Amino acid sequence: MTRHIVIVGGGFGGTTLARRLERRLPAPWQLTLVSEESTTTFNPLLAEVVGASVFPEQVVAPIRQMLKKSRFVMGRVTHVDALSRTVRAHTLAGERELPFDHLVLALGTRARLDLLPGLAEHALPLKLVGDAMFIRNRVLHRLARMELESDRAQRRRLGSFIVMGGGFSGVEVAGALADFTQGALRCYPRVRADEISVALLHDGARLLPELPECLGDAAARSLVQRGVKVQLLARVAAVQAQGVVLADGSRVEGDTVVCTLGTRENPLLAQLAAHAGVQGGLALQRGRLPTAPDMSVPGWPGEGRLWALGDCALVPNGGDGASPPTAQFAVAQARVLADNLVAAVHGQPTRAFSHRSRGMMATTGHLKGVAQVFGLRLAGLPAWLLWRAYYLLLMPTAGRKLRIWVEWTWSMLFSVDVTHLRFTRTSEADAEPAPGPASVPMPAPPASSPVHPPSISQGERHAA
Repeated sequence: MTRHIVIVGGGFGGTTLARRLERRLPAPWQLTLVSEESTTTFNPLLAEVVGASVFPEQVVAPIRQMLKKSRFVMGRVTHVDALSRTVRAHTLAGERELPFDHLVLALGTRARLDLLPGLAEHALPLKLVGDAMFIRNRVLHRLARMELESDRAQRRRLGSFIVMGGGFSGVEVAGALADFTQGALRCYPRVRADEISVALLHDGARLLPELPECLGDAAARSLVQRGVKVQLLARVAAVQAQGVVLADGSRVEGDTVVCTLGTRENPLLAQLAAHAGVQGGLALQRGRLPTAPDMSVPGWPGEGRLWALGDCALVPNGGDGASPPTAQFAVAQARVLADNLVAAVHGQPTRAFSHRSRGMMATTGHLKGVAQVFGLRLAGLPAWLLWRAYYLLLMPTAGRKLRIWVEWTWSMLFSVDVTHLRFTRTSEADAEPAPGPASVPMPAPPASSPVHPPSISQGERHAA
Protein backbone atom coordinates (compact mmCIF):
# COMPACT_ATOMS: atom_id res chain seq x y z
CA MET A 1 0.00 0.00 0.00
CA THR A 2 1.44 3.36 -1.06
CA ARG A 3 2.12 5.90 1.68
CA HIS A 4 2.25 9.61 0.90
CA ILE A 5 4.20 12.70 1.96
CA VAL A 6 2.74 15.90 0.53
CA ILE A 7 4.67 19.19 0.53
CA VAL A 8 2.64 22.35 -0.08
CA GLY A 9 4.78 25.20 -1.39
CA GLY A 10 7.48 25.45 -4.03
CA GLY A 11 9.77 28.09 -2.53
CA PHE A 12 13.27 27.69 -1.11
CA GLY A 13 12.13 25.50 1.79
CA GLY A 14 9.71 23.26 -0.10
CA THR A 15 11.98 22.50 -3.06
CA THR A 16 15.06 21.96 -0.88
CA LEU A 17 13.10 19.54 1.29
CA ALA A 18 11.76 17.63 -1.73
CA ARG A 19 15.16 17.33 -3.38
CA ARG A 20 16.81 15.99 -0.21
CA LEU A 21 13.94 13.74 0.74
CA GLU A 22 13.14 12.03 -2.55
CA ARG A 23 16.49 10.22 -2.65
CA ARG A 24 16.01 8.74 0.81
CA LEU A 25 12.40 7.60 0.99
CA PRO A 26 11.96 3.80 1.06
CA ALA A 27 9.20 1.96 -0.76
CA PRO A 28 6.22 2.24 -0.63
CA TRP A 29 6.51 5.97 0.21
CA GLN A 30 5.71 8.53 -2.49
CA LEU A 31 6.54 12.23 -2.35
CA THR A 32 4.27 14.88 -3.93
CA LEU A 33 5.03 18.59 -4.12
CA VAL A 34 2.11 20.96 -4.76
CA SER A 35 2.84 24.52 -5.87
CA GLU A 36 0.78 27.31 -7.40
CA GLU A 37 3.54 27.96 -9.92
CA SER A 38 5.74 25.60 -11.89
CA THR A 39 8.85 27.53 -10.89
CA THR A 40 10.73 28.60 -7.79
CA THR A 41 11.45 32.32 -7.72
CA PHE A 42 14.83 33.47 -6.41
CA ASN A 43 13.41 36.58 -4.77
CA PRO A 44 16.78 38.09 -3.82
CA LEU A 45 17.28 38.72 -7.55
CA LEU A 46 14.03 40.64 -8.14
CA ALA A 47 15.80 43.98 -7.76
CA GLU A 48 18.17 42.79 -10.50
CA VAL A 49 15.13 42.30 -12.75
CA VAL A 50 13.94 45.83 -11.97
CA GLY A 51 17.38 47.16 -12.86
CA ALA A 52 17.63 45.02 -16.05
CA SER A 53 20.76 43.22 -14.82
CA VAL A 54 19.13 39.86 -15.58
CA PHE A 55 16.18 38.67 -17.62
CA PRO A 56 13.03 37.62 -15.73
CA GLU A 57 13.32 33.97 -16.74
CA GLN A 58 16.77 33.82 -15.18
CA VAL A 59 15.51 34.38 -11.62
CA VAL A 60 13.16 31.38 -11.72
CA ALA A 61 13.95 27.67 -11.79
CA PRO A 62 11.52 25.02 -13.09
CA ILE A 63 10.42 22.76 -10.24
CA ARG A 64 10.02 19.81 -12.59
CA GLN A 65 13.66 20.18 -13.56
CA MET A 66 14.75 20.09 -9.92
CA LEU A 67 12.79 16.97 -8.99
CA LYS A 68 13.94 13.55 -10.19
CA LYS A 69 11.58 10.99 -8.65
CA SER A 70 8.83 12.99 -6.96
CA ARG A 71 5.42 13.86 -8.33
CA PHE A 72 4.75 17.53 -9.01
CA VAL A 73 1.23 18.99 -9.05
CA MET A 74 0.73 22.56 -10.20
CA GLY A 75 -2.23 23.83 -8.24
CA ARG A 76 -3.47 25.83 -5.30
CA VAL A 77 -4.37 23.91 -2.16
CA THR A 78 -7.69 25.26 -0.92
CA HIS A 79 -8.64 22.82 1.83
CA VAL A 80 -7.03 20.34 4.20
CA ASP A 81 -9.06 17.60 5.86
CA ALA A 82 -7.13 16.39 8.89
CA LEU A 83 -9.43 13.48 9.67
CA SER A 84 -9.56 11.97 6.17
CA ARG A 85 -5.92 12.94 5.56
CA THR A 86 -6.51 14.60 2.18
CA VAL A 87 -5.76 17.98 0.63
CA ARG A 88 -7.93 19.52 -2.05
CA ALA A 89 -6.07 21.33 -4.81
CA HIS A 90 -7.46 23.61 -7.51
CA THR A 91 -5.49 22.59 -10.61
CA LEU A 92 -5.57 23.24 -14.34
CA ALA A 93 -7.74 20.10 -14.63
CA GLY A 94 -10.13 21.17 -11.90
CA GLU A 95 -10.42 20.00 -8.29
CA ARG A 96 -8.17 17.14 -7.23
CA GLU A 97 -7.82 15.39 -3.87
CA LEU A 98 -4.43 14.12 -2.74
CA PRO A 99 -4.01 11.73 0.21
CA PHE A 100 -1.27 12.20 2.78
CA ASP A 101 0.25 10.46 5.76
CA HIS A 102 2.60 13.38 6.43
CA LEU A 103 1.73 16.92 5.33
CA VAL A 104 4.39 19.65 5.16
CA LEU A 105 3.47 23.33 4.90
CA ALA A 106 6.08 25.52 3.20
CA LEU A 107 3.70 28.27 2.16
CA GLY A 108 5.64 31.48 2.57
CA THR A 109 3.60 34.65 3.08
CA ARG A 110 1.55 37.11 1.05
CA ALA A 111 2.05 40.83 0.52
CA ARG A 112 0.01 42.97 2.88
CA LEU A 113 -1.43 46.06 1.24
CA ASP A 114 -3.84 47.26 3.92
CA LEU A 115 -1.25 48.76 6.27
CA LEU A 116 -1.81 52.34 5.13
CA PRO A 117 -4.55 54.33 3.42
CA GLY A 118 -4.07 54.26 -0.35
CA LEU A 119 -1.37 51.58 -0.26
CA ALA A 120 -3.35 49.01 -2.23
CA GLU A 121 -4.58 51.57 -4.78
CA HIS A 122 -1.40 53.52 -5.49
CA ALA A 123 1.69 51.55 -4.40
CA LEU A 124 3.51 48.85 -6.38
CA PRO A 125 4.56 45.81 -4.31
CA LEU A 126 7.73 43.88 -5.09
CA LYS A 127 7.05 40.23 -4.30
CA LEU A 128 6.86 38.37 -7.62
CA VAL A 129 8.60 38.36 -10.99
CA GLY A 130 5.50 40.02 -12.45
CA ASP A 131 5.88 42.84 -9.91
CA ALA A 132 9.51 43.38 -10.90
CA MET A 133 8.67 43.48 -14.60
CA PHE A 134 5.74 45.82 -13.98
CA ILE A 135 7.99 48.26 -12.08
CA ARG A 136 10.64 48.11 -14.80
CA ASN A 137 8.03 48.78 -17.50
CA ARG A 138 6.59 51.56 -15.37
CA VAL A 139 9.98 53.29 -15.22
CA LEU A 140 10.45 53.08 -18.98
CA HIS A 141 6.87 54.24 -19.54
CA ARG A 142 7.45 57.30 -17.35
CA LEU A 143 10.70 58.20 -19.14
CA ALA A 144 8.97 57.92 -22.52
CA ARG A 145 6.12 60.10 -21.34
CA MET A 146 8.47 62.73 -19.93
CA GLU A 147 9.86 63.28 -23.42
CA LEU A 148 6.38 64.27 -24.57
CA GLU A 149 5.51 66.53 -21.63
CA SER A 150 6.23 70.26 -21.59
CA ASP A 151 4.96 71.07 -18.09
CA ARG A 152 7.98 71.12 -15.74
CA ALA A 153 6.06 70.15 -12.61
CA GLN A 154 4.48 67.20 -14.39
CA ARG A 155 7.86 66.10 -15.76
CA ARG A 156 9.38 66.10 -12.27
CA ARG A 157 6.48 64.11 -10.85
CA LEU A 158 6.83 61.54 -13.62
CA GLY A 159 10.57 61.29 -12.97
CA SER A 160 10.26 60.92 -9.18
CA PHE A 161 10.36 57.36 -7.83
CA ILE A 162 9.67 56.60 -4.15
CA VAL A 163 10.68 53.42 -2.35
CA MET A 164 9.07 52.65 1.01
CA GLY A 165 11.11 50.62 3.48
CA GLY A 166 14.79 50.65 4.44
CA GLY A 167 15.23 46.92 4.87
CA PHE A 168 17.02 44.63 2.44
CA SER A 169 14.39 44.85 -0.30
CA GLY A 170 14.04 48.61 -0.10
CA VAL A 171 17.78 49.26 -0.17
CA GLU A 172 18.35 46.90 -3.09
CA VAL A 173 15.51 48.18 -5.27
CA ALA A 174 16.38 51.83 -4.55
CA GLY A 175 19.95 51.24 -5.71
CA ALA A 176 18.75 49.31 -8.76
CA LEU A 177 16.29 52.07 -9.71
CA ALA A 178 18.95 54.76 -9.39
CA ASP A 179 21.34 52.88 -11.65
CA PHE A 180 18.64 51.87 -14.13
CA THR A 181 17.14 55.35 -14.57
CA GLN A 182 20.50 57.04 -15.02
CA GLY A 183 21.73 54.36 -17.39
CA ALA A 184 18.56 54.52 -19.47
CA LEU A 185 18.82 58.27 -20.10
CA ARG A 186 21.13 57.71 -23.09
CA CYS A 187 18.04 56.44 -24.94
CA TYR A 188 15.85 59.36 -23.79
CA PRO A 189 17.78 62.46 -24.92
CA ARG A 190 14.92 64.85 -24.05
CA VAL A 191 15.02 63.84 -20.37
CA ARG A 192 17.62 65.55 -18.17
CA ALA A 193 19.39 63.77 -15.34
CA ASP A 194 18.29 66.42 -12.84
CA GLU A 195 14.64 65.61 -13.64
CA ILE A 196 15.06 62.07 -12.28
CA SER A 197 15.07 61.29 -8.57
CA VAL A 198 14.81 58.22 -6.35
CA ALA A 199 13.76 58.65 -2.71
CA LEU A 200 14.09 55.95 -0.05
CA LEU A 201 11.78 56.46 2.96
CA HIS A 202 12.50 54.56 6.17
CA ASP A 203 10.80 55.07 9.52
CA GLY A 204 13.84 53.90 11.50
CA ALA A 205 16.96 55.74 12.56
CA ARG A 206 19.20 53.78 10.15
CA LEU A 207 18.97 51.51 7.16
CA LEU A 208 19.26 47.71 7.34
CA PRO A 209 18.57 47.35 11.09
CA GLU A 210 19.35 43.61 10.89
CA LEU A 211 23.01 44.46 10.16
CA PRO A 212 25.55 46.30 12.36
CA GLU A 213 25.15 50.07 12.46
CA CYS A 214 28.35 50.69 10.50
CA LEU A 215 27.04 48.63 7.57
CA GLY A 216 23.68 50.40 7.64
CA ASP A 217 25.53 53.71 7.50
CA ALA A 218 27.74 52.42 4.68
CA ALA A 219 24.63 51.43 2.72
CA ALA A 220 23.16 54.92 3.20
CA ARG A 221 26.36 56.58 2.00
CA SER A 222 26.51 54.33 -1.05
CA LEU A 223 22.93 55.16 -2.00
CA VAL A 224 23.44 58.89 -1.50
CA GLN A 225 26.54 58.79 -3.71
CA ARG A 226 24.46 57.39 -6.58
CA GLY A 227 21.81 60.08 -6.13
CA VAL A 228 19.22 58.39 -3.89
CA LYS A 229 17.52 60.73 -1.41
CA VAL A 230 17.59 58.73 1.82
CA GLN A 231 15.09 59.99 4.41
CA LEU A 232 15.31 58.38 7.84
CA LEU A 233 12.65 58.66 10.57
CA ALA A 234 10.19 59.23 7.73
CA ARG A 235 7.01 57.38 8.65
CA VAL A 236 4.50 57.22 5.80
CA ALA A 237 0.93 57.99 6.85
CA ALA A 238 -0.83 57.63 3.48
CA VAL A 239 -0.12 56.90 -0.17
CA GLN A 240 -1.73 59.02 -2.86
CA ALA A 241 -1.75 59.08 -6.63
CA GLN A 242 1.01 61.70 -6.82
CA GLY A 243 3.16 60.86 -3.82
CA VAL A 244 3.03 60.02 -0.13
CA VAL A 245 2.05 61.91 3.00
CA LEU A 246 4.37 61.55 6.00
CA ALA A 247 3.29 61.40 9.64
CA ASP A 248 4.54 64.96 10.24
CA GLY A 249 2.21 66.27 7.51
CA SER A 250 4.88 66.83 4.86
CA ARG A 251 4.62 65.37 1.38
CA VAL A 252 7.03 63.58 -0.92
CA GLU A 253 5.98 64.04 -4.54
CA GLY A 254 6.33 61.17 -6.96
CA ASP A 255 4.30 59.41 -9.61
CA THR A 256 5.63 55.92 -8.75
CA VAL A 257 5.66 54.42 -5.24
CA VAL A 258 7.29 51.03 -4.65
CA CYS A 259 6.32 49.27 -1.43
CA THR A 260 8.60 46.72 0.29
CA LEU A 261 6.66 46.66 3.57
CA GLY A 262 4.30 44.22 5.19
CA THR A 263 3.41 40.54 4.92
CA ARG A 264 0.38 38.51 5.89
CA GLU A 265 -0.29 34.82 6.26
CA ASN A 266 -1.15 32.61 3.31
CA PRO A 267 -4.94 32.13 2.99
CA LEU A 268 -4.53 28.37 3.49
CA LEU A 269 -2.81 28.99 6.81
CA ALA A 270 -5.63 31.29 7.87
CA GLN A 271 -8.11 28.57 6.91
CA LEU A 272 -6.25 25.99 8.99
CA ALA A 273 -6.15 28.39 11.92
CA ALA A 274 -9.93 28.57 11.84
CA HIS A 275 -10.40 24.82 11.26
CA ALA A 276 -13.32 23.81 13.48
CA GLY A 277 -12.14 20.23 13.70
CA VAL A 278 -8.80 21.03 15.31
CA GLN A 279 -9.94 21.68 18.86
CA GLY A 280 -10.83 25.29 18.17
CA GLY A 281 -8.20 25.88 15.53
CA LEU A 282 -4.44 26.15 15.24
CA ALA A 283 -3.32 29.33 16.95
CA LEU A 284 -1.10 31.59 14.84
CA GLN A 285 1.46 33.97 16.29
CA ARG A 286 1.91 37.09 14.16
CA GLY A 287 0.70 35.19 11.13
CA ARG A 288 3.07 32.25 11.60
CA LEU A 289 2.29 28.68 12.69
CA PRO A 290 4.16 27.65 15.88
CA THR A 291 5.90 24.29 15.71
CA ALA A 292 7.69 21.97 18.06
CA PRO A 293 11.53 22.04 17.96
CA ASP A 294 11.50 19.22 15.36
CA MET A 295 9.10 21.28 13.16
CA SER A 296 6.06 19.10 13.79
CA VAL A 297 2.84 20.99 14.59
CA PRO A 298 1.32 20.08 17.98
CA GLY A 299 -2.40 19.46 18.32
CA TRP A 300 -2.99 18.09 14.84
CA PRO A 301 -5.76 15.44 15.01
CA GLY A 302 -5.94 12.04 13.36
CA GLU A 303 -3.19 9.67 12.41
CA GLY A 304 -1.49 11.95 9.86
CA ARG A 305 1.22 14.32 11.01
CA LEU A 306 1.57 17.99 10.14
CA TRP A 307 4.93 19.73 9.75
CA ALA A 308 5.84 23.31 8.81
CA LEU A 309 8.95 25.23 7.80
CA GLY A 310 10.01 28.48 6.21
CA ASP A 311 8.35 31.86 6.57
CA CYS A 312 4.92 30.45 7.43
CA ALA A 313 6.32 28.58 10.46
CA LEU A 314 7.49 29.80 13.85
CA VAL A 315 10.30 27.30 14.42
CA PRO A 316 12.34 27.35 17.65
CA ASN A 317 16.05 27.69 16.97
CA GLY A 318 17.82 25.94 19.81
CA GLY A 319 18.23 28.43 22.64
CA ASP A 320 18.21 31.47 20.33
CA GLY A 321 14.46 32.00 20.19
CA ALA A 322 12.44 31.68 16.98
CA SER A 323 14.07 31.26 13.58
CA PRO A 324 13.95 34.43 11.44
CA PRO A 325 11.96 34.28 8.19
CA THR A 326 14.90 34.16 5.78
CA ALA A 327 15.94 31.94 2.90
CA GLN A 328 19.02 30.82 4.79
CA PHE A 329 16.94 29.46 7.64
CA ALA A 330 14.32 27.95 5.31
CA VAL A 331 17.04 25.92 3.57
CA ALA A 332 18.58 24.87 6.89
CA GLN A 333 15.16 23.84 8.21
CA ALA A 334 14.52 21.79 5.07
CA ARG A 335 17.70 19.82 5.62
CA VAL A 336 16.80 18.97 9.22
CA LEU A 337 13.17 18.24 8.37
CA ALA A 338 14.27 15.78 5.68
CA ASP A 339 16.15 13.86 8.37
CA ASN A 340 13.16 14.03 10.71
CA LEU A 341 10.70 12.77 8.11
CA VAL A 342 12.97 9.84 7.28
CA ALA A 343 13.23 9.11 11.00
CA ALA A 344 9.45 9.32 11.40
CA VAL A 345 8.94 6.94 8.48
CA HIS A 346 11.18 4.39 10.21
CA GLY A 347 9.66 5.00 13.64
CA GLN A 348 12.83 6.60 15.00
CA PRO A 349 13.15 9.73 17.19
CA THR A 350 13.45 13.14 15.53
CA ARG A 351 15.85 15.93 16.44
CA ALA A 352 15.40 19.60 17.21
CA PHE A 353 16.29 22.30 14.73
CA SER A 354 19.30 24.48 15.49
CA HIS A 355 21.20 26.71 13.11
CA ARG A 356 23.71 29.53 13.46
CA SER A 357 23.39 32.31 10.91
CA ARG A 358 26.24 32.60 8.45
CA GLY A 359 25.52 36.26 7.89
CA MET A 360 23.48 38.63 5.73
CA MET A 361 24.18 40.83 2.75
CA ALA A 362 22.59 43.37 0.43
CA THR A 363 23.47 45.24 -2.75
CA THR A 364 23.21 49.02 -2.95
CA GLY A 365 23.54 49.24 -6.72
CA HIS A 366 26.01 48.30 -9.43
CA LEU A 367 29.36 47.14 -7.96
CA LYS A 368 28.35 48.16 -4.43
CA GLY A 369 27.01 46.27 -1.42
CA VAL A 370 27.33 45.53 2.29
CA ALA A 371 27.73 42.17 4.00
CA GLN A 372 28.40 40.50 7.32
CA VAL A 373 29.60 36.91 6.88
CA PHE A 374 30.93 34.83 9.79
CA GLY A 375 31.53 38.05 11.73
CA LEU A 376 33.46 39.68 8.87
CA ARG A 377 32.06 43.04 7.76
CA LEU A 378 32.45 44.06 4.12
CA ALA A 379 31.32 47.04 2.07
CA GLY A 380 31.66 48.14 -1.53
CA LEU A 381 32.88 45.91 -4.35
CA PRO A 382 33.93 42.88 -2.18
CA ALA A 383 30.44 42.68 -0.63
CA TRP A 384 28.81 43.00 -4.06
CA LEU A 385 30.96 40.22 -5.52
CA LEU A 386 30.24 38.00 -2.51
CA TRP A 387 26.51 38.63 -2.86
CA ARG A 388 26.54 37.59 -6.51
CA ALA A 389 28.75 34.56 -5.91
CA TYR A 390 26.49 33.28 -3.13
CA TYR A 391 23.25 33.51 -5.08
CA LEU A 392 24.89 32.11 -8.18
CA LEU A 393 25.84 29.02 -6.17
CA LEU A 394 22.23 28.63 -5.02
CA MET A 395 20.95 28.39 -8.59
CA PRO A 396 20.13 24.82 -9.68
CA THR A 397 21.80 23.25 -12.72
CA ALA A 398 25.11 24.24 -14.30
CA GLY A 399 23.36 25.59 -17.39
CA ARG A 400 21.35 28.13 -15.42
CA LYS A 401 24.42 29.21 -13.47
CA LEU A 402 26.31 29.79 -16.71
CA ARG A 403 23.49 31.81 -18.28
CA ILE A 404 23.23 34.13 -15.27
CA TRP A 405 27.01 34.53 -15.05
CA VAL A 406 27.15 35.50 -18.73
CA GLU A 407 24.29 37.98 -18.29
CA TRP A 408 25.90 39.54 -15.21
CA THR A 409 29.21 39.86 -17.03
CA TRP A 410 27.45 41.42 -20.03
CA SER A 411 25.73 44.00 -17.82
CA MET A 412 29.09 45.00 -16.33
CA LEU A 413 30.53 45.77 -19.76
CA PHE A 414 27.62 47.20 -21.75
CA SER A 415 24.85 49.77 -21.35
CA VAL A 416 21.60 49.01 -19.55
CA ASP A 417 18.89 47.21 -21.52
CA VAL A 418 15.82 49.43 -22.06
CA THR A 419 13.63 46.79 -23.69
CA HIS A 420 9.99 47.50 -22.86
CA LEU A 421 8.11 44.18 -22.86
CA ARG A 422 4.42 44.78 -23.51
CA PHE A 423 3.23 41.19 -24.07
CA THR A 424 0.69 42.38 -26.64
CA ARG A 425 -1.28 39.58 -28.31
CA THR A 426 -2.43 39.71 -31.91
CA SER A 427 -6.05 40.19 -30.86
CA GLU A 428 -5.01 43.26 -28.86
CA ALA A 429 -2.73 44.87 -31.45
CA ASP A 430 -5.37 47.29 -32.79
CA ALA A 431 -6.87 48.19 -29.41
CA GLU A 432 -6.88 51.84 -28.40
CA PRO A 433 -4.01 52.67 -26.00
CA ALA A 434 -4.97 53.66 -22.47
CA PRO A 435 -5.11 57.46 -22.14
CA GLY A 436 -3.22 59.52 -19.61
CA PRO A 437 -0.67 58.34 -17.06
CA ALA A 438 -1.93 54.77 -16.72
CA SER A 439 0.88 52.29 -16.31
CA VAL A 440 1.55 49.69 -18.95
CA PRO A 441 -0.39 46.59 -17.90
CA MET A 442 1.02 43.14 -17.49
CA PRO A 443 -1.00 40.32 -19.05
CA ALA A 444 -3.74 38.86 -16.90
CA PRO A 445 -3.91 35.08 -16.50
CA PRO A 446 -6.46 33.33 -18.69
CA ALA A 447 -9.96 33.29 -17.24
CA SER A 448 -10.03 29.53 -17.47
CA SER A 449 -6.92 29.11 -15.33
CA PRO A 450 -7.63 28.40 -11.66
CA VAL A 451 -4.02 28.76 -10.62
CA HIS A 452 -3.01 31.95 -8.82
CA PRO A 453 0.49 33.41 -8.54
CA PRO A 454 2.42 32.30 -5.48
CA SER A 455 3.83 34.54 -2.81
CA ILE A 456 7.31 34.19 -1.33
CA SER A 457 8.18 36.02 1.78
CA GLN A 458 10.24 39.15 2.01
CA GLY A 459 12.44 37.38 4.47
CA GLU A 460 13.36 34.71 1.94
CA ARG A 461 14.94 37.45 -0.20
CA HIS A 462 18.11 38.14 1.65
CA ALA A 463 19.73 35.58 3.93
CA ALA A 464 23.28 34.72 3.05
